[in-house]
Amino acid sequence: MIAYPVTTLAEPRAVRLVATARLRDPVLLALVDPALLDDLAEIEGATSARRRAETALAGALPAGRPHANFVNAAFAYFRPRELNRFNGPGRGAWYAALAAPTALAEVTFHLARELQRTDSWHATVDYAEMWASFAGDFVDLRGVAPPPPCLHPDIAVGYPAGNALADATRAEGLNGIVYPSVRDAGGTCLVALWPHVVQSVRQGGVWRVCWAGSPTPSITSLVV
Repeated sequence: MIAYPVTTLAEPRAVRLVATARLRDPVLLALVDPALLDDLAEIEGATSARRRAETALAGALPAGRPHANFVNAAFAYFRPRELNRFNGPGRGAWYAALAAPTALAEVTFHLARELQRTDSWHATVDYAEMWASFAGDFVDLRGVAPPPPCLHPDIAVGYPAGNALADATRAEGLNGIVYPSVRDAGGTCLVALWPHVVQSVRQGGVWRVCWAGSPTPSITSLVV
């Protein structure tokens, strides 16, 4: 049994940030005869671990749905040896925030962790907004006091607890979890645990996050 409230959510707009490199066409696309694209896609599907994972994924969106490849990829990609807050090796998830500043606080925290590992505070990443709507039953951690262990800021504490809660949430057939942002005080995040929960995906603006020798990045909204 899940020890937290369950809310029937009807959220029309929540944003996930996706590195724009994932939105660009492959650089070799212009060199390929358009008539061969279907053949190349079939070859990629037979050889790509990512594509095989997307195809086998329970609840994967059909290819005709707008941005279905990005939704399915979120569930097919995962860290092979590390946890995220509500998913671990073997299954991805769609993380989003109710406002772009909250999403930015979350992604910059994680990228800063990677830069700290390399001991080099130099990087520039452009992120595109992917807005989506969500409806259905979600475990609701907003207002839960004291904060549950899965929201502990120390990932060594929060992530194992979060994965246990996500497993229980899926076992109950619930759509995901809505929770206070750990990296943006006052912000709200949600995680969808099934691809079909992510609805009406559309692209928004672009943000540039730049580290120029300091752990604190500059963040700029780009005109697109």
